[in-house]
Amino acid sequence: MTVIVVGAGIAGLACARELVDAGLTAKVLERGKVVGGRLASKRYDDRYADIGAAYITADDPAFHGRMESWRVAGMAHPWTDTFQVYDPHRPARAAAGPVRWSAPGGLRSLAEDLALPVEVTLEHEVTELPDAPIVVLAMPGPQAQRITALDVRQDWSPVLTAVLTYRERTWPDFQGAFVNGDPVLATVCDDGDRRGDRAPVLVAHSTADYARPRLNDPVSAAGDLEQAVRDLLDLPKAAETRVHRWTFAQPTPGTGELFHRQGGVYLAGDAFGRPRVQTAWQSGRAVARDILARRGQSTER
Repeated sequence: MTVIVVGAGIAGLACARELVDAGLTAKVLERGKVVGGRLASKRYDDRYADIGAAYITADDPAFHGRMESWRVAGMAHPWTDTFQVYDPHRPARAAAGPVRWSAPGGLRSLAEDLALPVEVTLEHEVTELPDAPIVVLAMPGPQAQRITALDVRQDWSPVLTAVLTYRERTWPDFQGAFVNGDPVLATVCDDGDRRGDRAPVLVAHSTADYARPRLNDPVSAAGDLEQAVRDLLDLPKAAETRVHRWTFAQPTPGTGELFHRQGGVYLAGDAFGRPRVQTAWQSGRAVARDILARRGQSTER
């Protein structure tokens, strides 16, 4: 039996990897040129910048073990447990939180490692349900519903990501920052710090409200995003600003099962829990284990 997985983000790859490790055949179809989905790193000026997920947190023992394996391989490292917080009319303050992991080669390198034993076909856009006994749609629900009717409701928010390159580092070390109450900015991360190469690159994520009316022309947001970061951190003008659009960036947190199933069609992703890389990984693995369990039942019959 061959399982078709549509989407080579972390959920799809985690599902396919689990199936392959169990001896099943899984084929992944991905419309993009690379694997990773929102675990995205894009090459600018001979280095990769993380333009999707800003970092990874791991409080599930199994996923923490996965991160430790990548750490031992030199592919990931604990980055910081402290972000700055900016609130209107209040001084900036440091806030401790969970350990945030990053990857020297960009977060997408972790997805590439997960995909190594898996058959992945890139630049293959799926517009109708594949003809297979089991299909896993590892993508946002609204995208999956363009392929087949699913009795599921998911709400997603968009984000615009700006990669700002400077001639030199002129800001004090701050790792990352949450920006509250700003109409444009939601977060800013020091990409040179999280990647460990000290490159003069910041990555900013917009608010959803700012992104929505600009999804058809994300480049037009470059000036606003650059100015907002400049004002926040008292910086000189960036030498270059590139903007990337995420139409489905963050889901409303879900509750209940880690996936949705209708017959032989599964929907997986980080909408089935807290919107985190860990949740996507858990969702993909949960789908794989459900497939394996049902296959065992059918074999016994």
